[in-house]
Amino acid sequence: MFSGSAVIDYDNDSGFGKDGRPAMVVAFTVDSPDREVQSLAYSNDDGRTFTKYEGNPVIDSKEKWNSRDTRDPKIFKYGDRWVMVLNERDGHSIYNSDNLRDWTFKSHIAGFWECPELFELPVDGDKNNTMWVMYGASGTYMLGDFDGETFTPRSGKHLYTTGSIYAAQTFNNIPDSDGRRIQIGWGRISHPGMHFNGMMLLPTELKLKSTKDGVRLVSKPIREIEELCTPAGHWTNIPQEKVGEVLAPFANNDCLRIRATFSLSHATNATLSLAGMHLFDYDMNGNNVNGVFYSPQGPTSTEISADIYLDRTSVEVFVDGGLYSYSMGRIMPTDDTPSFRLDGNRVTVKSLEVFTIPSIW
Repeated sequence: MFSGSAVIDYDNDSGFGKDGRPAMVVAFTVDSPDREVQSLAYSNDDGRTFTKYEGNPVIDSKEKWNSRDTRDPKIFKYGDRWVMVLNERDGHSIYNSDNLRDWTFKSHIAGFWECPELFELPVDGDKNNTMWVMYGASGTYMLGDFDGETFTPRSGKHLYTTGSIYAAQTFNNIPDSDGRRIQIGWGRISHPGMHFNGMMLLPTELKLKSTKDGVRLVSKPIREIEELCTPAGHWTNIPQEKVGEVLAPFANNDCLRIRATFSLSHATNATLSLAGMHLFDYDMNGNNVNGVFYSPQGPTSTEISADIYLDRTSVEVFVDGGLYSYSMGRIMPTDDTPSFRLDGNRVTVKSLEVFTIPSIW
């Protein structure tokens, strides 16, 4: 079994509901040596147990595409129809259904691989101005229009996140009043000796924001994470050589959040490291953040901000309010006295905040 998605069939379009209660319906990929097919299962006890649909598979695209790679069905309701976005061959296909059982192919767009997503977001919070986001497992995305059958790109492909994140998925119909689009990604971070493959990264809220380069996707940790953070220090206008001293009391913390704004008015690069690991490395000359091109909103700006989350085995960084983000495995120090260090040429930390975060254990 490969990944897929789940919906609550409130209108009982599938007929899987029981005793007046809607069924939870999951779509998933079944893998075999020669092909991958899409199947359904349903639950009448809130996901405690599932029954496989006797009419499986509901989609077998081996003959159509002559490819065994067809997987990761994402299903959602659009008006009075159901939509499935499915990775097939060289991109994402869109299928429609009235009952979740019988699916009709509608369109295909190339350029994506695995774990499709398709959702609508307001631009700058304006619900009268929306765009649809389509992305694949790698995190590259297109912005465009969707009519229930065809996604028509208007811009892209763009990149908003890099690093360990892969196959991120979002939640539909979150039960809060502001309609947030929350994403959780798979962090491909090794944990030797553990009986699992990677980890789940921080849940983030996705928004569309107007930028100097056009409308772009922004990702930042959900507001509930703020409840876990306890302020432990706030400093302003710290010279480069004092940063290590200020952060020294926190160098051994398993869980830590550092929020900083760097001023490079007399420098071309700034590198914040812990025990030799570059948590944040900005090259203003080449416009690179940890080796990936990133251009701040002010073309001549000498400031850049980073919101850094350090966990026991991972690091996640959100640049300039989430306009760019990255994640990576944390290199644990080999000595008993790890230290923070800020390298560069007369860098000033305009603002520095530290928060402690309690362990889940």
